[in-house]
Order: sequence, then structure tokens, then C-alpha cells
Amino acid sequence: MTEKALRLGTRRSKLAMAQSGQVADAVSQVTGRPVELVEITTYGDVSREALAQIGGTGVFVAALREALLRGEVDFAVHSLKDLPTAQHEGLVVAAVPEREDPRDVVVARDARKLTDLPRGARIGTGAPRRMAQLNAYARTHGLEIETVPIRGNVDTRIGYVRSGELDAVVLAAAGLNRVGRIDEVTDFLSVDTVLPAPGQGALAIECAADRADLVAALAELDDPFTRVAVTAERSLLAALEAGCSAPVGALAGLLADGQTVKEMRLRGVVGTTDGSTLVQLSTTGPVPGTHEAALALGRELATGMLAQGAAGLMGERAQ
Repeated sequence: MTEKALRLGTRRSKLAMAQSGQVADAVSQVTGRPVELVEITTYGDVSREALAQIGGTGVFVAALREALLRGEVDFAVHSLKDLPTAQHEGLVVAAVPEREDPRDVVVARDARKLTDLPRGARIGTGAPRRMAQLNAYARTHGLEIETVPIRGNVDTRIGYVRSGELDAVVLAAAGLNRVGRIDEVTDFLSVDTVLPAPGQGALAIECAADRADLVAALAELDDPFTRVAVTAERSLLAALEAGCSAPVGALAGLLADGQTVKEMRLRGVVGTTDGSTLVQLSTTGPVPGTHEAALALGRELATGMLAQGAAGLMGERAQ
């Protein structure tokens, strides 16, 4: 008799289905059990409002978590950047697999790079974080751009460029990789130009905390370096008391000396969406050996950013 299939709760979007499918294959390999996808519609999927307006944090997550708590699914896969920073009672992130490319990318008409866009170019993005940093970069590099708030899936967003409505859109490299459309990218943005969202490119595999056997099985997919990096990034976000729709960028990277990983560098940025004010800081220290050490690294950087006025920039939301 074959073992009963594990039920994986996923959003219905093409991207969510693609990344959940990849996780399902990996879970099947480590557990030896079949995995079936259970499609769940979230508020963030059906609402047409701007993410910053509907609260951003958790709008794609709540329905999946409710299904987990009711036992309708065994585990769920989230884009980590959509996950609220507060731990959910009764649930545990059993695994954070190795991260995809965390960078943001440009898909532009005529294969243009960001610096080649025509004067007054209209660039679409749904993220205040991207707007803040793109506008700040434009100001300091003599570019004239207009950032335009957009929503929708990958097809919709790239469609704005193909139809000529926008000159370019900015998306996450990881998402395009997962849906097999990375070849449409016309420019990979250096993290020195635009810092990604905390946790961007990483996935969270979540299940009920009392399913010890499942927690242990899923833990085999955990990548410890990715986990400490995203823990530090999300700790910074939490300490700034910001949701995932706030204009905060963060990235933790490992600094290696040859083959030996020596230290971790955590960078953070927060800014006004027009790019007129940015607070950018970084801190470097030993690679955190524990969850608590990773949290402390994020809090330390947040303290420095708050001292430089980050709090005054946090309240702003994309209109």
C-alpha cells in the first residue's frame, strides 16, 4: 500500500504553482511520499487594490495559514518576503531552502538597460522600496524617470512593456527564474543600485508545529546559510516595525576568503518613494551561529538606521 499523499497548500498564481511544484518534488524525494498541490485563493490574489493600501504584509499568507491550522493541508510554501515577521503561534517554518538570485531585474523595451532608458521613461513596479531606490539612483545619475505603481502577475507586468504602455518594469529575478522567463530580462540591477526586499528569492516551507515527524522531514531541505541571512534581514524589518509593503531593502551576504566563509555583511536601506531621502547602512560581523545571533545582527543595524532618521521615512506608503 502506498503512503497517503502529503498535501501542499499553494497560491494559484503561475509563480506560486511553479515554486510549489519544485518544492513538492524535493519533499517527495526526502519523504518517499507523493505530494499533491492544493490550490488556495488568498485575499492578495483577488483584491485589485495596491498592496500598500491593503496592508501588504500577510495578504498572500493568511488563507494558507488558516488551511494549515484547520488541517486541510499538511504544509505550505510561501515566498519568504510575503511572510509577516512575527512568528505565528502553532506554526513553524520547517525549512528555508537555498535562495535563488535575490536581485531585482529590468524588463525593458528594445533590450535597454536602466541607464539606456529614454528621458522621462515610465518604469512600473508595485513596490515602494523599488520606487525609492530607483528614484534616488536616477537623481544621483542624472536620469529622468517616472515610477508608475502597478499590480498583477508576471504576464500582466511584462505585458505593459510589450504593449508600449510602459518603457520598463522591475521584477524579482527569482520569480522569472522559477517560471522560466529569465531570458526576457534586459538588465540585472546590482544590489548597490537597488537592495532587494528582505527575504527576496527565498522560500519558506511552513507546517504545524505539533507535526514533529513532518517538521523533521522538511528540515532536510533547510539551507543554514540562507536561513541565517534571511533571519537577519527580517529582524531588521521587524525592528524598523515595517510591513512588507514598506520601502525597506535588506540583504545579508556571506564574505568569503577563498573557500572559507569568514563574515556576514548585512545591508539595509529605507527611503521616501520619491528618492529624495535615503538612509543606507551596513554592518559586518561573524556569521551568526544561532537564530538569536542572526536576530541580533538585524536589530543592531536597525538601531543605527533609526538613529539616522529611518523612522520618519517608514510611515510613507505608495499613493
